Amino acid sequence: MNADWLLGRRRFEAPCAIEIEHSFDSLHAHVTLDSDAIIGPGAEVIVHGEAIEAPFGSRLVLRRRATIVQPGWFDRIATRIKSQFELTELFDVSFSSWRAL
Repeated sequence: MNADWLLGRRRFEAPCAIEIEHSFDSLHAHVTLDSDAIIGPGAEVIVHGEAIEAPFGSRLVLRRRATIVQPGWFDRIATRIKSQFELTELFDVSFSSWRAL
């Protein structure tokens, strides 16, 4: 039995644009889907194609295909529960100075 069907997941493909910049001012990669798919908690986006190398000082815009996996009810609930625990890890960060006042 297919686990995707059992858990209510849906898979489909869509074209996408990938923008990569590797410069002094910025190091980023953005994926823009050419579909109206809603990417919410638990969703996965898998971009297909060969590995991309962006040398320093370059900005690339590429076209690829992406597989979008929409989560089922179980995945959405599990993601929301897990995110609560992961978010609380951020609360352990201290912004106070070690200097004596």
